Amino acid sequence: MKTLVLCPAYFAPIAHWVPLAHSTPIVWETQDHYQKQTYRNRAYIATANGKLMLNIPVKHTQKGTHQKYQEVRIENDFPWQQQHWKSLESAYRSSPFFEFYEDDLNVLYTTPALTLLDFNMRCIRWVCESLQLNAPEFTTTNYQKTLPSEHTDGRDWIHAKGNQPIGLDPYIQVFSEKNGFLANLSILDLIFNEGPNAVSYLKKSRP
Repeated sequence: MKTLVLCPAYFAPIAHWVPLAHSTPIVWETQDHYQKQTYRNRAYIATANGKLMLNIPVKHTQKGTHQKYQEVRIENDFPWQQQHWKSLESAYRSSPFFEFYEDDLNVLYTTPALTLLDFNMRCIRWVCESLQLNAPEFTTTNYQKTLPSEHTDGRDWIHAKGNQPIGLDPYIQVFSEKNGFLANLSILDLIFNEGPNAVSYLKKSRP
């Protein structure tokens, strides 16, 4: 089985988690340059008014030069953690499993976060612990534009408009009757609606 190289994302879309559920070896790309408008600092959830983007503000260089992903710092002058938590509460308070996970999840939103990569890795570990998946710990040590043949390049999945080879079946969401099914949202949407059954859902999905 080839190793899949992925960029760590902020509570990544459900499709990103299917390979982990299928025990695909994962290596995290941490040596690339930060790019705007990607899942690195945005996640999408389902609200009463439809799909909502949660965006983590980051500090940009004064000269506009490229930053490495691992060097990007979060702009904490803006109360994003409180706002994201309020949005999650509003969207999922009535979901079947929000109360089951909320105490542990709230720690992420009340603990200071300095760098984007570190925060995203904490999110990844939280999901893996919650779903009892093995958390991939290997990271790249240098950036390679073209990966060796024994690797599958999934780094373009980090783009919100990236094409991901995945088939996801509908499941019941909090506002399904009003908005219909919203596919491939943040993994949090699946967890809050399906709870422990989220793992079975991921395993049944096509990798």
